[in-house]
Amino acid sequence: MSDDFNMSMRKFLKQVGVTSQQAIEEAMREHDTAGKTYAVKAVVTIEELDLSHEVTGEIKGQE
Repeated sequence: MSDDFNMSMRKFLKQVGVTSQQAIEEAMREHDTAGKTYAVKAVVTIEELDLSHEVTGEIKGQE
């Protein structure tokens, strides 16, 4: 893969990670999350490539 591809991929994934973490942290601060576990799902799509990639997991609330 080309350097341009790798750089654009890394830039996109960094943006996804940083902005998602900020949004999750903000939502957690607005609710009582102590002792709770939340199901989480992230979906990445590229319509032109008919790609839909889903990642699921859990996030534990703040104590």
